[in-house]
Amino acid sequence: MKINFAEIFAVTAPGLEEVCAAEIRNLLGCAVSITRGGVSFSGGLEELYLANLWLRTASRVLVRIGKVRATDFPQLHRKVKHLPWGRFIKTDTPVIVNAVSRRSRLIHTDRIADTVSAAIGKSLGRATPPPAGDAQTVLVRFEDDNCLLSVDSSGELLHRRGYRTEVSQAPLRETLAAGILHLLKWDGQRPLADPMCGSGTFLIEGALLAGNIPPGLRRTFAFQRWPRYRDGLWQNLVDKAGRDRKEIHIPLVGCDRDGDVIKMARNNAARVKQQGIIGFKHAALEEFMPSAKAGLVVCNPPYGVRLGDEKGLLDLYARMGQTFREHFAGWQGALFCPSDHLVAATGLDFRVAAQLANGGIEAKLFVCQL
Repeated sequence: MKINFAEIFAVTAPGLEEVCAAEIRNLLGCAVSITRGGVSFSGGLEELYLANLWLRTASRVLVRIGKVRATDFPQLHRKVKHLPWGRFIKTDTPVIVNAVSRRSRLIHTDRIADTVSAAIGKSLGRATPPPAGDAQTVLVRFEDDNCLLSVDSSGELLHRRGYRTEVSQAPLRETLAAGILHLLKWDGQRPLADPMCGSGTFLIEGALLAGNIPPGLRRTFAFQRWPRYRDGLWQNLVDKAGRDRKEIHIPLVGCDRDGDVIKMARNNAARVKQQGIIGFKHAALEEFMPSAKAGLVVCNPPYGVRLGDEKGLLDLYARMGQTFREHFAGWQGALFCPSDHLVAATGLDFRVAAQLANGGIEAKLFVCQL
């Protein structure tokens, strides 16, 4: 029997909502509703599994389990107890409740979390606390005395693809790197280069996109511990993804001046079997040469609030601009950086294409035609 949920919600970083919505439409062919911080859509187990397997820009995928109105804790306990928790949580599964509250009479988030946790235990018929183990996360959001309750189907955040176990300083989240490629309309059909590749995130995400490889292929999910998990359905979706892979016929190249960082990037690429697809070079910025006449050159260069003093980086950005002009004429250029001042030092005609954030730091995606 097909199981349908009232609402599924894909959480995204601010600025990536439209990108994630386009992903969902292309993947599922369904209507979506966009709000700040995410995208809502309807579906059942298959749609939920596909979203976790394939979405490149979502941080996590939630199922809305219910909405109740409560102005005191006994009322909250009574109403939450009657929600269908048994569809999502086994009796022996621990629960972690994360709560937030705005403009509501119930404002003590720790007590909200304790009350919801106790109500879930009562609903599941628990006589004693469950043993330690992988916990199911439940998210509670109070606003104007209305309480929205969701269960997390993803487990670890979706940017944890399973390949990046080695990272350089100030790495870019995988979901953000994939979102930037989408915003730049890079679809795997033109060359991709990163002259400051670090641990290789842009290039590895590019290889997964160009090869039509799902980002969730190497990891597990919280929904696999649910009472109604259908392993046969999941395996069918994974097998189909394997059959739908594409050969990559474009160059994907990156360089970094740090040889140890290049080793990290190569090891990360090997974990998704892309070590023979991506070319990583140990070289200085000025030595980086394109392997084609046109494509996308993109990087997440260091900036003052992230790795050091902005003043000391002006020379680096000037050299970057010179390299782009001399080596990448005819390419599309893109920088992800919070500082207009640093980007101006390149001497290139960059414009702001999007406002995003990286690790809590507001940053911009700058684009120009070289």
